[in-house]
Amino acid sequence: MSGAAAGRPPGAGAGPVRIPAASLSRRAPGLTSLPPLSLYVHLPWCLRKCPYCDFNSHEAGGEVPEARYLDALRADLEAALPLVWGRTVQTVFIGGGTPSLFAPASIDRLLADVRALLRLSADAEVTLEANPGTFERDRFEGFRDAGVNRLSIGVQSFDESALQALGRVHDRAQALAAVASAARLFPTFNLDLMYALPGQDLAALRADLGQALAFAPPHLSYYHLTLEPNTLFAARPPAGVPDDDTAADMQTLIESTAAAAGLARYEVSAHAREGHRARHNLNYWSFGDYLGIGAGAHSKLSSPDRIVREVRYRHPRRFMDAALAGDAVEERRTLGGADLPFEFLLNALRLVDGVPATAFAERTGLALATIARPIERAVALGLLDPDPTRLRATPLGLRFLNDLQALFLVD
Repeated sequence: MSGAAAGRPPGAGAGPVRIPAASLSRRAPGLTSLPPLSLYVHLPWCLRKCPYCDFNSHEAGGEVPEARYLDALRADLEAALPLVWGRTVQTVFIGGGTPSLFAPASIDRLLADVRALLRLSADAEVTLEANPGTFERDRFEGFRDAGVNRLSIGVQSFDESALQALGRVHDRAQALAAVASAARLFPTFNLDLMYALPGQDLAALRADLGQALAFAPPHLSYYHLTLEPNTLFAARPPAGVPDDDTAADMQTLIESTAAAAGLARYEVSAHAREGHRARHNLNYWSFGDYLGIGAGAHSKLSSPDRIVREVRYRHPRRFMDAALAGDAVEERRTLGGADLPFEFLLNALRLVDGVPATAFAERTGLALATIARPIERAVALGLLDPDPTRLRATPLGLRFLNDLQALFLVD
């Protein structure tokens, strides 16, 4: 489940009715138009690897090779240009790792390269992920001057003991100062919080939420702490992690508290004020295109006769060597018709409002009739809205999102 209580949705015991593979063409789809395009840039270094983190991040362990990495990013982007030639980039997201470890001058150079090589929309959303440590916070003004217009701050918690349990490098005072700086410097910003933390109860979560909302953030993201494979927490689970029922109560508390503060829920784990939804993430969730550059970055790119996924080399050194040699792509595959229903709905059903039913054909090249059987089953289970003009999870479907999405797997 995705941030839900234990159990399964009513009636799910009989098992899902999945899409028969024979009903789908294995050939690439034919698209009549291309979706919006975003750019993702991965900066992979952190001061310290958090014990819960399964992202492609690496402890700096000394000086970060900013100049060489920027050279590699430009080379990577130049090599990818034929795949996106002439298309306008609507959003840029600089993620990590901890991108705010890079100097403002480096971010300025990076964005100058992006503007020189790509057609960037005049009102492009340019987001940079940042951590609240003093070292990064002092750079916020420089990031704004470089062209960043949205900051996403990985606060995770304002509680001192929770921050220590999570292995974060910042403390409560640094978190408060960083958010105050973001609110002063940026036209919009996001706060990332985590819940179901070791030793956390509803009262502690309520205090965290109250502190976050005191800054009147335009956007709030929240994530259930999960013990992901290949992390320190998976090998040595922390004590005092709330059980599933308590975690479900915590999610309900977050949703109601954020809504009361004027932050409308628009995605499974995101609330925003009017006009402040994350445009970059919305493009992901609506099965838009994105070019990913940098160590371990993923791309999903459409052309009239195919949809291609790419993955760059994960290790920073390997990525830099490969990019500077002319090709940083480690894996490339074309999606066939059998891949697309689940991939489309894995994203689209995260949106509270869902997507127009017509978007399925527009973004996949497949007829909506392809998924008629699982739609019928999902509606019967109460997981999918019966409105034929939209593909939208019901409140029960959002609660049991994994079960809903699994209905669209191909046998």
